[in-house]
Amino acid sequence: MHELQLNINMSEVVVIIPALDEEQSIGKVIADIPGKIVSEIVVVNNDSRDSTGEIARNAGATVIDEPRRGYGSACLRGIEYVRSRRKKADIAIFLDGDYSDYPEEISKLIQPIIQHDYDLVIGSRLSGELQSGAMSPYQKLGNRVTTALIKLFYKASYTDLGPFRAIKFDRLLQLGMQEKTFGWTAEMQVKAAKQHLRYCEVPVTYRPRIGSSKISGTARGALLASCGIIATILKNI
Repeated sequence: MHELQLNINMSEVVVIIPALDEEQSIGKVIADIPGKIVSEIVVVNNDSRDSTGEIARNAGATVIDEPRRGYGSACLRGIEYVRSRRKKADIAIFLDGDYSDYPEEISKLIQPIIQHDYDLVIGSRLSGELQSGAMSPYQKLGNRVTTALIKLFYKASYTDLGPFRAIKFDRLLQLGMQEKTFGWTAEMQVKAAKQHLRYCEVPVTYRPRIGSSKISGTARGALLASCGIIATILKNI
């Protein structure tokens, strides 16, 4: 554990959080991020109509604006910012701003990169502790279908497309990410498989989000998101 902590301290770890109207939760997310591991927290304010940006800034995060709504658009804007920094980032962490992830588990995602030289680590909600009500039946079904398609077309075995993930920053740039909507996570995993990146999953804890979901709270929303993810998978074949 001492060696892991030493290596983490020698790495430049940046957290990127896409956030749309998350004023109820964003402060909690930032507060739970381990400051001894993470050098900068970047909140991408994705055209929020509430106080998300102000609260994040007051909590100590770097806040940048992305007026084009879309999960992928926000992530791409975060990558652009990190790439422009004077100090090179070694590892990028992505997590949501709704407090459904446990930010204190960041070390679990970094460990395979530091100790075993993995390029990409996915936090798997389905192999970890999935709390009651955290994922709707529609989400679980969509996740099962999309991971099966990735295995079929790319021979890559994933159990989840969860948002909580860690990746070497140079490998992230190498992927050439483009997806601007909810196909973002699938695009990363598909391109990682195509480019033969070393990837693994670690179990993470997942709880019901604070506030209402913008996409997965209804069957229609989950269906639209799933269709977008499937389209992303197929167009990268």
